[in-house]
Amino acid sequence: MSENIDTPRHKLEISWEALEDAFENNAPEVHSYLHLSTGEVLRVVDGVADPAMHQRIATDAAYQRVDPVSSREQYRWMERFIAVTEDPDLRGKLVAAIDGKGAFRRFKDVLMSFPADRERWFEFRTERLRACMDAWLEAHGLEAVPRQVWAPPPGDPGAVADDTDALAPLRRARAGVDSFRRRLREAVDLVPAKELETAVAFVEWLRERRDMRGPSGHVNLEADGRSGVGGESDEKE
Repeated sequence: MSENIDTPRHKLEISWEALEDAFENNAPEVHSYLHLSTGEVLRVVDGVADPAMHQRIATDAAYQRVDPVSSREQYRWMERFIAVTEDPDLRGKLVAAIDGKGAFRRFKDVLMSFPADRERWFEFRTERLRACMDAWLEAHGLEAVPRQVWAPPPGDPGAVADDTDALAPLRRARAGVDSFRRRLREAVDLVPAKELETAVAFVEWLRERRDMRGPSGHVNLEADGRSGVGGESDEKE
């Protein structure tokens, strides 16, 4: 009689916030991939990324395509949230908001006038996103582990205390980054889809320009595909 032995899962330090964004964004032109060595999440946008590069990533065993939560399932989340909303006025407005095309946008617009309930919605949605992410990771034999944080070497109590005090600014900075990421996600919710595509394209362009600059901050002409002296071209490569 054979024994049922669980296959050990591959432990990976995952960029959790980025993976959460990938699960929530189910736009057909957006494709997200989890790097199985670094735990980073790569997002590819049709019309912005090089199609050949996208093809290489899609067929690279080092990347696992992320399956976002469907619009239908996220619509059910809104229905369930409405069902547990106690304020009858808000509940009525939300019911009307999710009727017909543009339901997600109207739902968020209504919550803008109810800060406490809006915060409650974010927590409600995050819990469900995390459950979907955990199930997806398990299905692909992956286990998310906390990212390592530098700790001071063992020593006398006074030295440890000093090191702990020295790390306080780093902890505050990290907390500030997490808060900024959350505010940024909330702000993105309010940007129309067409304008968001333009913004993504602009950010990608800025990233390309940054990569072309050497240590001195000047453009690397060989990387830029140009030679000679003159101003930088505004044309997109």
